[in-house]
Amino acid sequence: LPVKEKVRATEKKTIRLLISTDEALAIAKEAEAKRRTAQARLLYALSENPITEYSLLNQKLNVSMSTIRSLEKKGYIDIEEVTVFRNAVKAQSVNVLRQELNETQNNIVQDIIFDMDNGNNIPVLIKGVTGSGKTEIYMELIEHTISEGREVICLIPEIALTYQTVMRFYNRFGDKVAVINSRLSKGEKYDTFIRAREGTIKIIIGPRSALFTPFGNLGLIIIDEEHEAAYKSEITPKYHARETAIEIARMNNAKVIMGSATPSLDSYYKTRTGEYKLYRIDERAGKGSLPEVEIVDLREEMKRGNRSIFSYRLEELINEKLNAGEQVILFLNRRGYQGFINCRDCGHIVECPHCAVSLTEHKGNRLVCHYCGYETPQIKECPKCGGKHIGRFKAGTEKVEEETKKFFPNARVLRMDLDTTKGKDGHARILEKFHAGEADILIGTQMIVKGHDFPNVTLVGILLADTTLHMSDYMAAERTFELLTQAAGRAGRRDKRGDVIIQTYDPEHYSIRCSANQDYDAFYELEIQLRRVQNAPPFGDFGLVTFIGQEEAAVLRGAAKFRDSLNMLLKQPGFREEQCTVLGPAPCPVPKINYNFRYRLTLHCRMTKNLRHLLAHLLREFSKDNENRNVSAFIDINGFE
Repeated sequence: LPVKEKVRATEKKTIRLLISTDEALAIAKEAEAKRRTAQARLLYALSENPITEYSLLNQKLNVSMSTIRSLEKKGYIDIEEVTVFRNAVKAQSVNVLRQELNETQNNIVQDIIFDMDNGNNIPVLIKGVTGSGKTEIYMELIEHTISEGREVICLIPEIALTYQTVMRFYNRFGDKVAVINSRLSKGEKYDTFIRAREGTIKIIIGPRSALFTPFGNLGLIIIDEEHEAAYKSEITPKYHARETAIEIARMNNAKVIMGSATPSLDSYYKTRTGEYKLYRIDERAGKGSLPEVEIVDLREEMKRGNRSIFSYRLEELINEKLNAGEQVILFLNRRGYQGFINCRDCGHIVECPHCAVSLTEHKGNRLVCHYCGYETPQIKECPKCGGKHIGRFKAGTEKVEEETKKFFPNARVLRMDLDTTKGKDGHARILEKFHAGEADILIGTQMIVKGHDFPNVTLVGILLADTTLHMSDYMAAERTFELLTQAAGRAGRRDKRGDVIIQTYDPEHYSIRCSANQDYDAFYELEIQLRRVQNAPPFGDFGLVTFIGQEEAAVLRGAAKFRDSLNMLLKQPGFREEQCTVLGPAPCPVPKINYNFRYRLTLHCRMTKNLRHLLAHLLREFSKDNENRNVSAFIDINGFE
């Protein structure tokens, strides 16, 4: 749980005078004569203001609590103590007019409310293009839920989204809204949970941990941007917020609403099988229209002698938007960057011959597959075209900021990444400035392209689309399509035309082409066919068994022993029907952290109950083995790194 310990409550003390003003003045004079000056000061102050906060008396008059207690014993005054709850929501006096729903939005709301009122709690997926007004639908459903005396959990994938979401909800629902996330103090978290348990708040907004808010009458769980990887816990316990939310809703007879412009393949597949109910919104709400998207081939830029991070077309459009007084977002996704190697002349990616995933650069001039452990020496020329421009994209957001200021010296530039948002309100401060027009260009990682609504942004530049495309991960194409589509969706969200530039070395890849066309259905049909052939989720599962320890030999020995035991048991009569291929051990994408070596096995399987019990048994046996006393192991299903 987010709060594991009780935090001291914040109390507000008020001092009330119980005797008449004349009596107080008389006693004050007597106290003065006896040199009880603190008592005299207190009584003189209360004769003017019979009800006064203790903090004022303490700070302004230097009156201690012992002085107050002595007068309380004599019956002259009374101390009233009221618990004050800390609230992380800092309200702003912004009046947001309630937006009228269009016909599509209204039909969806009425249909879902009908199901809720009639006990039909099948999970719902709303697939709406970026800017289609999914948040307005959420708010109507929230209003209906709290009017029935029930409570709402609204999940958002990133803390960066909290500011804008909370303000929209607070301006609609006032003090019924609270927020919880990892940036809050222990006291703020504790008070939020107490208020939720006591029923003084009705709506909680936060990332996946908000699921465990102790509401007494939960009626609705909303999962915004349901496709986001952040909903999968990367630390133990490794749960997925979507599956957990559905189970919590079942326990509480509540409804789950998921929304996304780019739903996860798992969720969209479940709408095809009838597990989820699907609603579609294919047009933007209001006057906004989808942006014009151009793909720029970086191989051609290189042939033209352009070695900068800005293609000629992107540079031209940035100048055009700046001259028009409009804003620009420059997006660089570093999270997916794992050192894949490509040819700058033809775009060829060096892949594992066994696993069809990109090889990753490691120390010692080695290229390694993170699935099966295949290794090969670093290449010096392209095996496809013979080109010698072999490398990787090395620019980070700081470098992009430096180059942006050099190319556009008159532009006001903001950078938003982990380094600039470390403080408690770091995200909110940067977003407020950009929203208020205090900057012309916002540079950042994936946190700037998810769910934000900036009316004056008319250009989004995606500096390199390939960083997620060639991760050693079966979801690489899906994550690329989601990020590019979401990034493109930040442009032209009002009545101004929006433009998007996607820079890439692989312009023909289907995920890039489909994202440029904002064509989810085409992407889904292509990707689901590949998943079916590969027996990848949702048709099969990947189990990752990770081993960690400070002695590399011990880690490898433990992983190999676990693999051999698993393969032996899979041949036993009770497990022969289990289809499970075990690959590795191979180094993890980050092979060493804080002096600990990290290796993993990849299980290509269908994670049945039988197989889960077998893996749990092997983990227990692994931990009992003295040879493994300095090695830890854990399992993740369909995880990623």
